[in-house]
Amino acid sequence: MNKRIPSLVFCTLLFSLPGWAVAAQDHEHGHDDAHDTQHSDDHEAKESGLDDFSGIDFGEDAHDGEDHHDAHEHPGAAEAEHADGGHEEEGHGHEEKGDGHDDHGDEGDGHGHGHGHGEEATAAELSATQRRMAGVETMVLKRQQLGEAVTAPGEVVLNAYRTTKVTPRIPAQVIKRLVRLGDPVKKGQPLVMLSSVEMAEAQGALLETNVELNRVRKLGRKVVSEKRFTSAQIAYQQAYAKVRAYGMTASQIKELLRQGNAAKATGEFALLSFQNGTVISDEFIVGELIEPGTVLFEISDESRLWVEAHLTPEAVANVAIGAPAKIRVGDRWLQGKVVQARHTLDAITRTLALHVEVANPDDSIHPGQFVTVVIEGNRKQSGIVVPVEAVLRSADGDWQLFVESAPGRFEPKEVEVLRTVGDRMLVQGVPEGTTIVGKGAFFVQSEMAKGGFDPHNH
Repeated sequence: MNKRIPSLVFCTLLFSLPGWAVAAQDHEHGHDDAHDTQHSDDHEAKESGLDDFSGIDFGEDAHDGEDHHDAHEHPGAAEAEHADGGHEEEGHGHEEKGDGHDDHGDEGDGHGHGHGHGEEATAAELSATQRRMAGVETMVLKRQQLGEAVTAPGEVVLNAYRTTKVTPRIPAQVIKRLVRLGDPVKKGQPLVMLSSVEMAEAQGALLETNVELNRVRKLGRKVVSEKRFTSAQIAYQQAYAKVRAYGMTASQIKELLRQGNAAKATGEFALLSFQNGTVISDEFIVGELIEPGTVLFEISDESRLWVEAHLTPEAVANVAIGAPAKIRVGDRWLQGKVVQARHTLDAITRTLALHVEVANPDDSIHPGQFVTVVIEGNRKQSGIVVPVEAVLRSADGDWQLFVESAPGRFEPKEVEVLRTVGDRMLVQGVPEGTTIVGKGAFFVQSEMAKGGFDPHNH
């Protein structure tokens, strides 16, 4: 408190004298030039309504007044700071020169790679290990014929020529189920055990006629008349044919006759599979009474299925039996061929049905599944045919494939797509005999894109 009183008295005396006031104002003006300039700018900004602070450098102006004030209060510190600033500017100048040298070095690197930073690479080089791991495969182009595409929706159905239905021929009752839905079965394998009154009567008659036939054979033709011998043979053959027609197999009949036991004529018998395949349906329950003709099992060989496609009569006229076809299932394409065509129109859709046979070794498609069918028509065009996956869009939107210009070196080549049929394309712009990437083109394109990318954006 005592220290502040002399200062207050001095200020009062100083501003009471005009001459001293002018000197004091000049002295203060020297101290506050930078501060007044900043204050004036801020005041003008407020009056003009500027609130976006455009053109204002906060990093320098905000400290000008403080630095100037500090320089008057601490001259030594200001000189030291000026000296340091001078060194920093010189160091910055050297640093900029060093950066310029580095940029020049980068340009040299760009020339070494054959393209500048930020530009698209013109080739990709892959080692044998890279190609093997990425699944990159090459092919030599040849001229082929490709027909016009006929596309239609289709449905997977059973191959009627590889399917059988198991039914009883006489009224019977289900005694035991021997296989279930989805089970694989072999030809001659028992499927179900049945019991029937008609079968019991037929089995008894067979045993009886067999005994009579054996008797007349032992007596011989000299003792037994020709008529009796013939009648015994006829009766046996009829009994045998009846049990065969009712469902017993030759081996089952042979075993029944070998035993010769009338107690075995119970009427029980098994229905057997007519083929190798899979149980597609088994719509019955144990104990159920089954009428003749009732389908107990449906057995089908699903290794080759049909795809039923419906086309207009005009489209069918452009398709021949045996024509190659492609079936699209999800993202996969399966190879097939047209095996038959109906000659009557569907009453509702007024279309004709075509059957395309397709191999199904891995059980990847199933009856009832909807697919897309692309059939190669009769009107064909000759040219270079490549897989669809070999042709990709370039950065500018054009179609391109990748040519092997040297072992392991692949370069893009623009082509024009003339026709697409399933998973094949007819293109022009590349000569016959050229080696291209037939599989794995996307990987090659990705490697080429990485080669032209500069992470520093220089």
